[in-house]
Amino acid sequence: MVSRDRLRGSRVRSDKRLRRWILRKAGAAGVLVLLIIWSGAVVAAAAPLGTPVLRAPAGEYQELMVPSGMGPIEVQVQWAARGGGSALYVLDGLRAPRDHSQWVSDTDVLRHFAGDDITLVFPVGGHSSFYADWYRPSSTNGQATTYKWETFLTEELPAFLARYGVSRTDNAIVGASMGGGAALTLAAHHRDQFRFAGSFSGFVNPTFPMWNEAVRAAMWDEGRFNVDDMWGPAGDPAWTRHDPTVQAELLRGLPMYISAGNGVPGLPDVPYGAGNTVNAMGLEAMAMTAARIFGDRVASLGIAARVDIGNGTHTWPYWDRAIATARPMILDALGAG
Repeated sequence: MVSRDRLRGSRVRSDKRLRRWILRKAGAAGVLVLLIIWSGAVVAAAAPLGTPVLRAPAGEYQELMVPSGMGPIEVQVQWAARGGGSALYVLDGLRAPRDHSQWVSDTDVLRHFAGDDITLVFPVGGHSSFYADWYRPSSTNGQATTYKWETFLTEELPAFLARYGVSRTDNAIVGASMGGGAALTLAAHHRDQFRFAGSFSGFVNPTFPMWNEAVRAAMWDEGRFNVDDMWGPAGDPAWTRHDPTVQAELLRGLPMYISAGNGVPGLPDVPYGAGNTVNAMGLEAMAMTAARIFGDRVASLGIAARVDIGNGTHTWPYWDRAIATARPMILDALGAG
């Protein structure tokens, strides 16, 4: 949740070079060609509902602009290696950048799933959103648009991707930190869409006494967001709805992987420096407590879930390790192994 943002790695994308070449050579005509080829909104609107649109070659990487009630949302995609329809949605943490997913820049997730017949879907943005539908825009930072991330991830984005041949029902969802609890919440309330859910260092019990104030402090620190505009004050039903531990019964029968560290730093923490590491230790201690509470809750209900607690802090290298561990489970749940 507080891990240091890194600059996105230099990825050579031939479509961007071709885009610039067309603009230079064809002027206004080139703009029209680009709209037809690259604008997901234009292409999707032109195609009959349910008709798959030609997409990038199997296994390739692409960036899409997806229309939504919040405005256009960038979505980074690595298409299934053999054209399969299964998809894995991968959610960012609290510091989600506006121009890329940190999963793409800060982990080897693309390489982990290279060759797998599953499309990786990385929504870009969601800074301090908990990937939820908010009551209203944040009143403390001048936010103009109400976050409606649940609507985007479960209605608008699946409908858009369906026109590219991606299934609306054969999906998995995972996330780190803020995205971890959100992944379980979205899966709980949208069982028709998700067949697997994973939380890596997620805060999966936000109604635990006083943890709502920890969420409040974190969101204020990360962008001056007001948690009351998201889920209301403590005790509002929205807090209960977005608490995977409370909603555990809705997850019955869903394959799940929950991981957290014990707050003990290791070699992966060295590049982050002492200050960030101390902060990451404290956050991971909270995530570990939440993971254990969740594990105890599902065990008491007889609900199966894999819960792993190991060494590590609240830092991207450990989440890279977690998604690599989860990979066989994800492929198995989606029948894409």
